[in-house]
Amino acid sequence: MSKMITRRRLLAGTAGLTFTATTFTSIAHAETTLERAKAQGYIRIGFANEAPFGYATPDGKLTGEAPEVARAVLAKMGVAQVDGVLTEFGSLIPGLKAGRFDVIAAGMFINPKRCAEIAFSEPSYGIGQAMLVKKGNPKAIKDYASFKDNSALKLAVMAGAVEAGYAKDAGVPQEQLVILPDQSSLVAAVQSDRADGAALTALSIADMAKKGEGVESTTPFGEVAGKSVKGHGAFGFRKDDTDLIDAFNTQLKAFLGTPEHIALVTPFGFGKDYLPNKTMEQLCKGE
Repeated sequence: MSKMITRRRLLAGTAGLTFTATTFTSIAHAETTLERAKAQGYIRIGFANEAPFGYATPDGKLTGEAPEVARAVLAKMGVAQVDGVLTEFGSLIPGLKAGRFDVIAAGMFINPKRCAEIAFSEPSYGIGQAMLVKKGNPKAIKDYASFKDNSALKLAVMAGAVEAGYAKDAGVPQEQLVILPDQSSLVAAVQSDRADGAALTALSIADMAKKGEGVESTTPFGEVAGKSVKGHGAFGFRKDDTDLIDAFNTQLKAFLGTPEHIALVTPFGFGKDYLPNKTMEQLCKGE
């Protein structure tokens, strides 16, 4: 169930219901999401509590690469504040389409399947994969091929994320996968031997290894079954929010790679080495 980080009470008055030509003109012009956000001074963004992409601190602050970049870009658009809606990763696209929030700010990878459902901004970063394993890597796990070659191994992946697809491409049978809802569940599965390894992006795995007891990261890798798995993350929008998408992209493209941007994302492990090298159009076509 979605949980609002910040809740607002919206009061609507009903006085003065006198209809005029002006009234009908205003009704005919439906307010867009961007117009509403500017008028209210805030917009709702969905995130999945996956560090370092987007997460809530113990004191309730919404932070991470995606929320911080979104906050900076939206401020340049005249939207001063963001309100976070905590959502399981697999429910982010349904939640966006249902109107529970207006932007996905979770470092979500662009791929053709997702592009069929929602619109994406230009990517804000590009990154490869890694595995979370027990300290010392006793099973000598390197990548997805380690699981394909040993049917006794179990691989934990997050529901709705791309890693299950990568495992399939590598030839890992479905029965070797342990599907879990969030990042903390992946760490717990490896710690408890429910899984021998967990797959996520290299930055997420590095963060999990730093915080989790008795676990470590494998060396990051960029290919699965001979194909590049360097993912490019972006912000998600409803397809009919065209003015919001256009305004966001204009500011995002001007912001990426600037000293302000690099300083903002470096604390989360991103930086000049993680700038995107593909466009949204290329990624939506599967290129």
